[in-house]
Amino acid sequence: MGYSARYHAASLAAVFLALAIGILIGSQWGSDVLNNTREDLESSLTSDLNDARGEIDDLNRELDQFGEFGSSVYPLLAEGRLRNRQVGLIGLGPLPSNVTDSIESALQPSGAELVAVGAIRQPPSTEDLAAELQATRFRTVDTSEETLSAYGRTIGRQLVTGGRILNLTRSELMSQSSGQFAGLDGLIFYRAEQEETDPELIDTAEKLDRAILEGASSTRARLVGIETSGTDPSTVGFLRDRNLTTVDNIDQPAGKVSLIYSLNGAEGAFGVKEEATRMLPELLLPVAAGQQGGQNGSGRAEP
Repeated sequence: MGYSARYHAASLAAVFLALAIGILIGSQWGSDVLNNTREDLESSLTSDLNDARGEIDDLNRELDQFGEFGSSVYPLLAEGRLRNRQVGLIGLGPLPSNVTDSIESALQPSGAELVAVGAIRQPPSTEDLAAELQATRFRTVDTSEETLSAYGRTIGRQLVTGGRILNLTRSELMSQSSGQFAGLDGLIFYRAEQEETDPELIDTAEKLDRAILEGASSTRARLVGIETSGTDPSTVGFLRDRNLTTVDNIDQPAGKVSLIYSLNGAEGAFGVKEEATRMLPELLLPVAAGQQGGQNGSGRAEP
C-alpha cells in the first residue's frame, strides 16, 4: 500500500513537472510567435499608413490645382454676365459671414451688385409684428394663420420691389439687415438649419418661409437657393421643393459659376451633393461687352 502511494505521488509529481516544462517551453515559443506577429503587423500598418499619407498628399495637391484652375477660369466665365443688375441676399434664419463673403466674391466679376442683405428671424415674434401692423389688414398676424401667410407673401414681393409693409416691420422681421430691398433683379436665399425645438414655433417659421418664397416667386426677379459644400445636413431641399434653382457648393468656383448662370436664367439643381442633378449649367458663349444675351442692361428682357 505504501509502495502504491509513493508510486502515485511520484507519478503526479512527474506529470506536474512535465506540465511545468511544457508551459515554460510553450510560453517562450508563444512569446516569440506573438512578438514576431506584432512586429509584422506594426510593419504592415506603418507601411499602409505611409501609403495613405502619400495618397492624401497627392489628393491635396490635386485639389489645390483644381482650386487654382477654377479660380483662374471663373472670372472669364462670369465677366459681365450680370452687368448693372441689383441682387439681394436673404437668410431664412442666421446668415453666416462666409456665405455672404462667397456671394460677394461670386458677383464681383459678373457686374452685378449685392445691394441688400437680411436674415429672417426663425420665426419672428408674431406679437411684435402685430403691434406694428395695427393700422393694416395684417393686424391679426399673431392669431390667424391665413393672415400670417398673406403677410409672408406680401413680404416676399416687397423684398424684390420694396414696399410699406416691409419697411414697417423690418426690425421685427429680421435679426440683421442692410441695404435697400427695392428694384431687385435677383434674390438669393439661404436657409439655415432649424435650431428651434418647439414644434409650434417650427411650424410657424416654415409657414412664413413658404409664404415669403411664394410671394418672391410672383415677381420677375430670378430666385436662387444656395448653401456651401460643407452644409450638413443639406438645407436646399426645402428651397428646391419650392421650385427654386439651387446651388449646393457656393463656396467653390464651380458653385459660383452656377450661381451667376442661374441668376442669368439657368434652371436646375446644381452642385456636388447627392440631390444635385448636375455639376454646372450649360455654359453658353460669353456675353460680349455691353450685351446681355437679348436682355437690356437691367437684366430684363427687351420688349
